[in-house]
Amino acid sequence: MAARKSKAVDAVANLEQQLAQLKAQLAKARVAQAADLQKQVSALSKDAAKASAQVKSAQSKLAAASKKKTPAAAKQVTAAKAELASAKKAAAAAKQAVANAKKEAATIKSANKMAAAHDKAVAKAEAVVAKRLKAAAKKAAAKNKLAAKKAAAKAKVAEKKAAAKAKLAAKKAAAKAKVAAKKAATKKKAAEKKAAARAKAAAKKAAARSKAAAKKAPRAAKKAAPAAAKPAAKKAVAKKAPAKKAAKKAVAKKKPAAKKAAVAGATPAKRGRKPKAATPAVTA
Repeated sequence: MAARKSKAVDAVANLEQQLAQLKAQLAKARVAQAADLQKQVSALSKDAAKASAQVKSAQSKLAAASKKKTPAAAKQVTAAKAELASAKKAAAAAKQAVANAKKEAATIKSANKMAAAHDKAVAKAEAVVAKRLKAAAKKAAAKNKLAAKKAAAKAKVAEKKAAAKAKLAAKKAAAKAKVAAKKAATKKKAAEKKAAARAKAAAKKAAARSKAAAKKAPRAAKKAAPAAAKPAAKKAVAKKAPAKKAAKKAVAKKKPAAKKAAVAGATPAKRGRKPKAATPAVTA
């Protein structure tokens, strides 16, 4: 864009330079034209002077021939009259040419004068315009400089604000992260505490179970011993079946005595003493 603008300005400057050169050439051409016309007027004036001299010469010849009264003099008078008429005609034409040349010279002089005045006025106006353009350019440059300065200051302030905003955001983020880390640490500590409590409770339960199992083990062993002894007892019973029969007979004989003992055990005991438990009969 800048290069394009520079080229455009250069083109205008070149045209202005060419115009100034053409104006200078035009002024020179006008001066040369006026000089040529003045020379032409001088030359035509000389020709008119010569024509006037010829008219005077013809008039002198006619006067001299008119004084003579001879037949040849009559011819000389006729020739002198013709020469005088021709000289007068040439003189008139020369005078007219001089008048025309003077008129054209005056016109050109007036035109050159007007052109010079116009050129002077144009140069003055152009100088005023150039001065105004220069002042406007200076003002625009100052305005652009001020605008650039304001823009730079604005950019600096915006940059400062952005930096402060970023710093504040970073501070907030750090504080948030710190709070989050603190919460996470607290949560972790609570979770660890709960886990430790659960582990402790589980260990306590496991210890209680182990203790209970340890207590139950002798009982189970105690119960298991008679269960293991049952097959042997069955064999013994099978072997002692005849003895059992004999025992039954003995029991049948002793039933009255047992009934008596049972009745005696059913009677209420004296106050302050517990009744003795009846001893079970042991079968052999």
